[in-house]
Amino acid sequence: MRFFCDLHIHSALSPCGDMDMTPNNIVGMSALKGLDFIAITDHNSVGNARALIEVSKNFPVTVIPGMELETAEEAHFVCLFKTIEDAENFYSWSSKFFSGIKNREDIFGQQAFMDENDEIVGFEEQMLVSALTCSIYDAVPEVKKCGGIIIPAHVDKSSYSIISNLGMIPDDLGFKTVEISKNTDVEHVTQKFPYLKEKRIITSSDSHYLGDIYEKEGAVDLEEKSIDALFEFLKGE
Repeated sequence: MRFFCDLHIHSALSPCGDMDMTPNNIVGMSALKGLDFIAITDHNSVGNARALIEVSKNFPVTVIPGMELETAEEAHFVCLFKTIEDAENFYSWSSKFFSGIKNREDIFGQQAFMDENDEIVGFEEQMLVSALTCSIYDAVPEVKKCGGIIIPAHVDKSSYSIISNLGMIPDDLGFKTVEISKNTDVEHVTQKFPYLKEKRIITSSDSHYLGDIYEKEGAVDLEEKSIDALFEFLKGE
């Protein structure tokens, strides 16, 4: 069966995310656009994932808790987890590697924690759009330990991607799936990087505004609508 996904969406917790990116707005817009799965992937945090999961109980949209991790290599990775507890366990580990730089709301914007009623319940003080001090070699085994999947984000971009910063995707990290941005397509990216033909390639919106959330663009073929089936797909199996 064919299902539609957008596995890279930011909420108002990301300083670059619009304040309209509330739990109800994100899930409601995703339902309107016909999506079956979405992932909430704020920068270096999972703080709004629990609220989105709660909201999704009233919609035909499955919310996957996740994070857009920035490692010491200044490369971005989409980390996805089957449960909010797994996601929060990974955050407990990764938060030890914050740079210690405080957010400047006047420059970067607010980083708002929200509940299932879209009420602001607090603000993150750490600057989330800053590289953590852990390396990708630290992060990969920890994501797997927490039952998650880690995917190199927007590998076609000239900044904040594993290819732009390392010049390649190291084989020893075991990545089976990579994400490309909405600014390219599989044909163009595999012409530029032929070795990506060996990977499963997905595309996501990386949306920071409601209007940017994908419609029926990212299709996957699964045996059933379940997080387990989606994870098997993303594992390349």
